[in-house]
Amino acid sequence: MKTKFIFTLLIVALFFGGCNEENPLPKPKALLRLEYERPVMEVANTVHFTFKYNTTAVLKAKKSGTALSIRYPKMNASIFMNYKEINNDLDKLITDAHKLSLEHASRADGITPRPYVDPKNKVYGAFFEVRGDAASQAQFYATDSLKHFVTGSLYFEARPNYDSIYPAAVYIQNDMGRIMETLRWKD
Repeated sequence: MKTKFIFTLLIVALFFGGCNEENPLPKPKALLRLEYERPVMEVANTVHFTFKYNTTAVLKAKKSGTALSIRYPKMNASIFMNYKEINNDLDKLITDAHKLSLEHASRADGITPRPYVDPKNKVYGAFFEVRGDAASQAQFYATDSLKHFVTGSLYFEARPNYDSIYPAAVYIQNDMGRIMETLRWKD
């Protein structure tokens, strides 16, 4: 009986003495911190235009000079760019560029269009940031409104999972912005 009393007393002492935390706090959720290299820019020279691109990417141009890809091997992503000459069809080209970005609307949580205007270099266009599990995370078009029209789209070589690709998408979207800012037409 005495042993049973000591055992019970020991259990009660452990129960009350074992919990010293007054206000237990939940542990914060951990987030993956990815850091990418600072971009080093280099000039890409195509038949119809030039622009600066990130040298961590691999630039491949088609022989026709109207299509090229900028591949980011460490991120399994690519920017695909296409050039078209304007033949009295600027409205159609702009409409098609808007439709292309809106095709992803069903899977996207949101699409944010940002107009781009550079009258000094005659570059006008729009950049579309796509949020959510869409196939393309960003798209843009640029034109001089007379002769040249360029589109660009970002694609990852993985099933779309916005939370996982977000850091890489932001990094490459910044590169796409620099492409638009440094775009120069050849006449």
